[in-house]
Amino acid sequence: QVQLAESGGGLVQPGGSLRLSCAASGFTFSSSDMSWVRQPPGQGLEWVSSVSTAGFIKSYADSVKGRFIISRDNAKNTLYLEMNSLKPEDTAVYYCAKGRRYSYTLSEQGTQVTVSS
Repeated sequence: QVQLAESGGGLVQPGGSLRLSCAASGFTFSSSDMSWVRQPPGQGLEWVSSVSTAGFIKSYADSVKGRFIISRDNAKNTLYLEMNSLKPEDTAVYYCAKGRRYSYTLSEQGTQVTVSS
């Protein structure tokens, strides 16, 4: 079955950076589009970014465009999200997902990112 395990979250000051990782198993990672989705406190899920199977096609939510970079290493079955110029409104639980923006399987774990001074 699909298994996704995020890491790299934490507490960071506004303007800081974090790099999230997602280790994937249980499916053919290199054949799957992948995404990041987040859930701010008290709010619903928000799609953040998606990347195509080979990593060449990337898409971002307007709220993170120019600040976040999605990438993947198919040799390591790992998805990444580099987050720069973080803002308090980026505070959320971040989930890795198999699939693209409107059709994905969400991780059950997530990693907390808190942006605060």
